[in-house]
Amino acid sequence: MTITNKGANDPNLGLRTSDYYFDLPEELIAQDPLPARDDAKLLVMNKKTGNIEHKIFHDIIDYLKPGDCLVLNDTKVIPARLLGTKKDTGAAVEILLLKRRENDIWETLVKPGKKLRPGAEVTFGEGLLNAKILDIVEEGNRLVQFSYEGIFEEVLDKLGEMPLPPYITHKLQDKNMYQTVYAKYEGSAAAPTAGLHFTNDLLKKIQDKGIDLAYVTLHVGLGTFRPVKVTNVLEHHMHTEWYQVNAEAAEKINKAKESGHRVICVGTTSCRTIESAADENGHIEPCADNTSIFIYPGYNFKVTDCLITNFHLPESTLVMLVSALAGRENVLNAYEEAISKRYRFFSFGDACFFTDDEI
Repeated sequence: MTITNKGANDPNLGLRTSDYYFDLPEELIAQDPLPARDDAKLLVMNKKTGNIEHKIFHDIIDYLKPGDCLVLNDTKVIPARLLGTKKDTGAAVEILLLKRRENDIWETLVKPGKKLRPGAEVTFGEGLLNAKILDIVEEGNRLVQFSYEGIFEEVLDKLGEMPLPPYITHKLQDKNMYQTVYAKYEGSAAAPTAGLHFTNDLLKKIQDKGIDLAYVTLHVGLGTFRPVKVTNVLEHHMHTEWYQVNAEAAEKINKAKESGHRVICVGTTSCRTIESAADENGHIEPCADNTSIFIYPGYNFKVTDCLITNFHLPESTLVMLVSALAGRENVLNAYEEAISKRYRFFSFGDACFFTDDEI
């Protein structure tokens, strides 16, 4: 593994995208989910000392303490990938749903873009669903108006495929394996993958131990997979996502903070949600808004104490967020250790827990 490591006195250390590079063998990119969600490997690291333990994910309960608050993102992935044909030529096209603008008008990503100019019409499932391109918007995305009979969500469930990340080349056999067991509110183009490791049985055991579960919602956009193309981290333009924190979740999170217990985020999306919702004192009121928060080293966490997360892409904003919490060198050392132990990486891969527990 190659780790970019500048001198300790370098004032730009951590502000270059290349500071988050590591060399990952392609065979460690997980292509399929494990049959049992909580059988994944779990790397546990003390975020201050960098000490590491190797466990199995269901051991996470041993690191959670009564009074802790576990924050989970209950967004639900929609089968947003539609494969169809252009009405006038029969050419194969793909439309990926990104965001519902109003009623049956969606902002989408299309392939190939040259064939789908405003006015073009597309059909899916032998006419069960039809689409007309209305306009070209930011970053080349298309506004598309759909027409159909019945209920859109039911048509989509029948025709759509899960929008798996580009590094997963295998076909998903069971759509539910790309959903968390607690997924509730539809709207994501990608799963909050740290949560894929939890089972209903494990969540019950966690609750029975006296840990609060706080469910927040952030609809994950495809921007999460977009590479950072700038050399200087500070010049990166972060994508915008919609989030909501209801009264019950806010109360549980505030209670944990005020009583001196820990707030542990499951995934970077949960972390971005509560850090966006909190005031300068770390207090959260119920809210719904859009966030483009970009967390990188130097950020002062207002609420998040610990983080359960997957292993992320090199030079990604997600690696930068984890580095802000646990330290860049600690994180890259954890990744080096995971590669040497043949951990599985990315969406269907193994997990890590950055904690304050003594290890």
